[in-house]
Amino acid sequence: IVAAGFPDPDEFREQLRRCRALTSGKGFGVNLYVSRQSTGIERLRKQMQIVAEEGVLCVETAGASPENVLPVMRDAGVKVLHKVPAIRYARSAARLGVDAVIVVGNDCGGHPGIYGISSMVQAAQAPGELSVPVVIGGGIGTGRQLAATLMMGADAVLMGSRMLVSEELWIHRDYKDLLVQSDGTDSVIVKTALKDHHRVFNNDSAKAVAALDATGVSDFELYRSHVTGALATQAYQSGDSRLGMLDYGPAVVFADGVKPVDAIFDEILDDARLALQRLDRLQLT
Repeated sequence: IVAAGFPDPDEFREQLRRCRALTSGKGFGVNLYVSRQSTGIERLRKQMQIVAEEGVLCVETAGASPENVLPVMRDAGVKVLHKVPAIRYARSAARLGVDAVIVVGNDCGGHPGIYGISSMVQAAQAPGELSVPVVIGGGIGTGRQLAATLMMGADAVLMGSRMLVSEELWIHRDYKDLLVQSDGTDSVIVKTALKDHHRVFNNDSAKAVAALDATGVSDFELYRSHVTGALATQAYQSGDSRLGMLDYGPAVVFADGVKPVDAIFDEILDDARLALQRLDRLQLT
């Protein structure tokens, strides 16, 4: 559950309770965006209190440092996984005492950071440098990639774009069908002039932002009308994908049909087993 999607604290709490009911009391996670803005800090404080009171299993933090989140979550027994776009940030998070780090490469839909480092490089480097469990994300959508990531020493993978076509996800079926027909080449990075790189679907909003980037515009107010979250929410609800910053990575090429989550996971696990069997057959010299 993405806490930022529910600015009303009461609605956020209700979503947590609904999730607990749907999962028959099993553990689930919440994404907490750590903002540097004063209004965002106050909102985060309220969200952390609700997370603690509702017994959430773990949180995925992203944005600024999780330093101020950790004491509250530790006291509540909530695990903290901090998401970063480069290993240099993962080292800092590990020193703070997070329970795990999520390292995303340049292929990730959403915010891949400014360095453009691939998931393949991060997956090979991170496990050797970090003492905490490592999750790798960005461009992952097959069992072959899961097997390769585990063999490189990581502990898990994170999939975003691949899971957009799951039946259980609430977004409009028209958008899911668009993803099934896509080959991933319409994934672009915008907001580069703001140094807030954002990988999204190349729609009208993305093209408008790219035009601002091309002229070096650094005044956020000129971007605001194109990047407001309300546009993305409207697109997901209506299925009209022309407007909004819609997180979208090239791994949509693996989203070959709208299916239940368990069916997608079964395919990925079967593919991973075949990859491991193939490795066993190879003569490595």
